[in-house]
This record gives sequence, C-alpha cells and structure tokens, in this order.
Amino acid sequence: MTLATSSAKGVEPTELCWDPDGIPPFPAIALKALKLMAGTDTSLLELCNLIRADPAFSTAILRVANSPRVAFSKNVTSVPQASMLLGFPRLRRVVITVRLKTYFNNSFPPRLRSCWRHSVACAIIAERSAEWSALDREFAYTARIPHDIGRIALATVMPESYARVIERGVDQSQDILQVEQELCGIDHCQAGRSLVAAWNLPDACLEVTTLHHPQAHAWRGAAS
Repeated sequence: MTLATSSAKGVEPTELCWDPDGIPPFPAIALKALKLMAGTDTSLLELCNLIRADPAFSTAILRVANSPRVAFSKNVTSVPQASMLLGFPRLRRVVITVRLKTYFNNSFPPRLRSCWRHSVACAIIAERSAEWSALDREFAYTARIPHDIGRIALATVMPESYARVIERGVDQSQDILQVEQELCGIDHCQAGRSLVAAWNLPDACLEVTTLHHPQAHAWRGAAS
C-alpha cells in the first residue's frame, strides 16, 4: 500500500510519498511471535527454535529468565529450559518486548524514543485491564505494544516532516493526527495499518494499530 502525499501542505520535496517498503526490516523472530498469537505446544517449539538460531537473542532470553523479576527457583541455563519455564504466552511477550525495544532504538531519532516508554506503558495498562475483564492478559499486552509503530514508520520514511510534527508539541489524539496529515499527508494510524498489513500480522494487531485513537477517527470520518 502506497499513499502519495505530494499534495500535503508542508511535506518536504524529498519526502513525497509513504511506502511501507521504506521501513527497516522488522526482526523475523518478533514477527513470528506476533503471528503466533494463539499459544500451543507446537507454537512454543517453533518460537524456541527461532530463538536458539539467534545467539544474541538467546542470551537476552536467558538474562530475562534469570532476572529477579522472573525469580525462578533454579538457574536457567538453556533456551529450551527457559521456554518451558516461561510458557508460550510469557515467552512470546518477552520476545516481542526485547526485539521491539532494539528495533525502536535503532530505527528512529532520540526525540521519538519516549514513544517506546509510552508503548510499554500502554501494553501494561492493557494487560491490567484485561485481568479486570477476565480476558487473556498476555494477548492484550502482545497486541497493544506495537500500537504506535506508525509513528516510528513516519519518522523513518519522512524524518524532516515528522521532526516538524514533534516540534508542534501536540499531545491530543485528534490534534496529532491532524498535524501528521498536514505535514506528512498521512497520520500514524493509517501508516501503522498499512505497515501491519504489509507484514501480514494478525487482525488484533491491525485493529489496535488502526483504532487506538477512536475519538480522532470519529472526527476524521465525519470530516470526510
């Protein structure tokens, strides 16, 4: 999906179109984890094998498994052991969190790194809300954490234009989408939707990425 933005007011001449193909490749392990939204024994084995093939990521998983926060009663020395002890939902969550943090920090300017903290905070809130509603906590966390990937995408494809969005300093959902439309020709919800669709992620990720500003989308629908 490519959205031409040459008519957008304020868009830089060198940044005339949005194209998800211009985004740095998303980590294969995190993509696989997101696609394996339903946890089964087969899924656990698939994810474990992916992790074992990546030495750096295997180290990260073992570090998490042996951290005080997880607090297993014995030392975890292998990825299969960590996988079995963590279980599929928790392992998937760790995989996505670790890989997204690396991807976000490597892919966008320092001014947008607060977006990572915001994403984690929203995922934690979603997890707690799911617990109160008797829903799947790990699923809620997993689906929510990439919700602002569209902002990172716009900052990567249109760095100068998105720097100007940040300089506006808007924090209301309707305002931020309007400013993005004005300066980039597309807002981060639209960008996130096209990116998640291009990566063939589950419908849950597509919905959360697209609809996490419901009031702003109602405004946009009325405006159109």
